[in-house]
Amino acid sequence: MAHERARFGGTVTALQTRQIPSFDGIELAVHRMGEGRSVLLLHGLFSDAQMNWVKFGHAQKLVDAGCAVIMPDLRAHGRSAAPHDPDAYPNDVLAKDVAAVADALGLTDFDLVGFSLGARTAARAVIGGLRPRKLVLSGMGLEGLSGWNNRAAFFIDAIDRFDDIKRGDPAFMSAAFMKTMQVDLVAARLLLQSVADTAVAELAALTMPTMILCGDHDTDNGSATALAEALPDAHYVEIAGTHMGSVTQAALGDALVDFLAS
Repeated sequence: MAHERARFGGTVTALQTRQIPSFDGIELAVHRMGEGRSVLLLHGLFSDAQMNWVKFGHAQKLVDAGCAVIMPDLRAHGRSAAPHDPDAYPNDVLAKDVAAVADALGLTDFDLVGFSLGARTAARAVIGGLRPRKLVLSGMGLEGLSGWNNRAAFFIDAIDRFDDIKRGDPAFMSAAFMKTMQVDLVAARLLLQSVADTAVAELAALTMPTMILCGDHDTDNGSATALAEALPDAHYVEIAGTHMGSVTQAALGDALVDFLAS
């Protein structure tokens, strides 16, 4: 297990990292900070735990509130394996990975949080049988679940045109972020093909108290309010920001603490 130090202003917090084999033996990097009630945090597409949860202090706020934050790098992201074998990307592979991490760590009483692709993965994991106490779907709207195939097609096209995308192209920011995060394009493309639409009827499985947390200028994944209305026990919380910008806002971490620490 590797140990690092995560810095947040004057605070220094231990960050532990270990490799956990998933259901098919693929190694996943799982990062942990703090002690207390477990909160499983799932990052967004092309990101990783460090960028999504640690860099802007959201993980630290949960630690300060008495939580143990568990942050896997999703398959083909961060320090996790990024295989180029198509067989390593069966349908719903990310949801299966999350279930495998929860099982390996013996998580029974925990909360589940996802941002963007992580939110989509969290929803699929619950539909697949995972039962967190509370659920947070951030940066996600109804169409991001029911119409994910269209969203995935946009990113697959960006990967296919990666070297030719210029400023002004709708895919420019996505390509720039992929470059920043040094994304493995082959693995990312295979992963995107493993993710499919979620039928609205399947959302009935999300029975636990759920917060839909979204930026006021974030429509990348459709309507967050429509998603809240489609779930059995959900409410919508709005913070400032676009899809990418909302992750940088302190209000995101504050909202997580308000909902999960109660």
